Amino acid sequence: MSLPLVAPMFPAGREPLPPGTTEEDRAQLLEAKKYQGWMTMGMESCAAKTVIAGVGGLGIGAFFSLMSSSFAYEDPLLRQSTQAGMNNTQKAREIFKEMGRGMWKSGKGFGKVGALFAGIECVIEGYRAKNDMVNPIAAGFVAGGVLARNSGPKAALGGGLAFAAFSAAIDLFLRREPSDDD
Repeated sequence: MSLPLVAPMFPAGREPLPPGTTEEDRAQLLEAKKYQGWMTMGMESCAAKTVIAGVGGLGIGAFFSLMSSSFAYEDPLLRQSTQAGMNNTQKAREIFKEMGRGMWKSGKGFGKVGALFAGIECVIEGYRAKNDMVNPIAAGFVAGGVLARNSGPKAALGGGLAFAAFSAAIDLFLRREPSDDD
């Protein structure tokens, strides 16, 4: 007997199968569902979000440095004075080493900022149990203050306010509703 307005209840593992699948596919579907649950749980953890943001920041910072390093060798007079007495192989090796050092330095900076912001935002979101505009603004303020802490309290306050404003602008842009001009 079916009761109206009551959701049907099925024992675990005996839910109805999606259309087009057979009973032999049930084990594969349950295994895929189990892995999907693990991935969802991992993506919701603050540690995973922090690591992903840090690694992504490292990659983006290294890429930006690689692109900007192509403009660093435009002065032929500077090249002649710094690379005098080197053959082409030595010059190329020195250029690539310098590019690598710049990529690592820039990547570390971007990664640190990304991991710091994502970790703080995740902790604030978990504490407040809300996903709204307050989280990125508060996380931006705290992250900006932490990044500028060595320059004194005035700089920490200014860094926090600037990072909070930047975070608010980015989040407002990303959360905006798409236009209906289809």
